[in-house]
Amino acid sequence: MRADARKNRDHLLAVAGTAIAEQGVDVALRDIARRADVGLATLLRHFPTREALLEALLRTNFDDLTAKAEELETSSTPGDALVSWLRDGVAWTTTYRGVTVLMAAAIEDTESALHASCVGLRAAGARLLARAQASGEARGDIDGADLFALVAMLAWLGDQPSLAPRADHLFDVVSGAVLTSTVSPC
Repeated sequence: MRADARKNRDHLLAVAGTAIAEQGVDVALRDIARRADVGLATLLRHFPTREALLEALLRTNFDDLTAKAEELETSSTPGDALVSWLRDGVAWTTTYRGVTVLMAAAIEDTESALHASCVGLRAAGARLLARAQASGEARGDIDGADLFALVAMLAWLGDQPSLAPRADHLFDVVSGAVLTSTVSPC
């Protein structure tokens, strides 16, 4: 990709990220183009569908969370690594309003542009969970799919204005339920 095309693409992604953080994943593509000071055709040339735009925007974040899981596997105790990654996952997911619905759909839809990234993210969390389970620091009756659902659930709470003030407390309750009594959820 030419340098100017890469710059334009990166600008579109930055503007889209801001728009989605403010208005949610259903923000009009025309609005994103307008904010980026380009025509809709320019946006569609880079990202022919809403899903392609979201995949490009979210893939980097998914990759970062996956890398964070790998780092935590070697730098923290199993329980602390799991809770740290879970907290980061929830924090990131609440950045983009409505992304949890997309993630839940994409994990089941092999045709989705987001499917591979979601599967990779779930696998990273599952490895941390399995490590914590093997050390006796996490319950043995949950799996990576459950953990992925818990991230979505906790992120959804943060998206609800009336529940957002309780999000940190509820995170502690849920992470405490995932861990065994020998590990602190904080």
